[in-house]
Amino acid sequence: MALVNIRNLSKNYGKGENEVKALKHVNLEINQGEFVALLGASGSGKSTLLNMIGGLDVVTEGEVVIDGYNIAKLSRKELAIFRRRKIGFVFQNYSLMPVLNVYDNAALPVSFDKSRHIDHAYIERLLKDLKIWDKRMKYPSELSGGQQQRAAIARALANKPALILADEPTGNLDSRTTNDVIGLLKASGKQYDQTILMVTHNEVIAQNCDRIICIEDGILYENGKGGGLHA
Repeated sequence: MALVNIRNLSKNYGKGENEVKALKHVNLEINQGEFVALLGASGSGKSTLLNMIGGLDVVTEGEVVIDGYNIAKLSRKELAIFRRRKIGFVFQNYSLMPVLNVYDNAALPVSFDKSRHIDHAYIERLLKDLKIWDKRMKYPSELSGGQQQRAAIARALANKPALILADEPTGNLDSRTTNDVIGLLKASGKQYDQTILMVTHNEVIAQNCDRIICIEDGILYENGKGGGLHA
């Protein structure tokens, strides 16, 4: 069953001579429990597509349906609640709260939701699996880039979301930690039947996923073959 269903999705920036067509009539289905790599060069549209699926930007044309909800039809408040409960984000720039320590950053998505209790044992296990349990009382400014990224991944997984959107989650990690992170994402996806869409420019990392989708100039191609998922 498709958790993510994208229909005829386009995204344009600017107007007239300055208009940029970042996504061109994209169609895509991602099944529940799938781990999908979105592979593409810088400027290909992969981060734009991730932002569209995550409801962080407004579509120009088409639909983004997640778990049966057309997210463009949700009010701002409904969308905020939907993102918090259904989607875990891993951003390129970490986006950690500088005034919170590692543990509190990881627990942040759950603490925002008054109807849910924080699963402290689960967060402890995440931080241990990511090898930053000993940094749990440290603040982001006291961490290396790799440690900040691992904290951001823990935060994305803390709410056990249905969908994880990861934008270059291993970009600042060494090869050993990269393998740990990919392994943790796969294990979490399997345990909680999560769907994962991971943006990467690294073909080797992409090979760890169930499916590879390539994007070039705002057009999708299945497994890098032109005409696959297409516009």
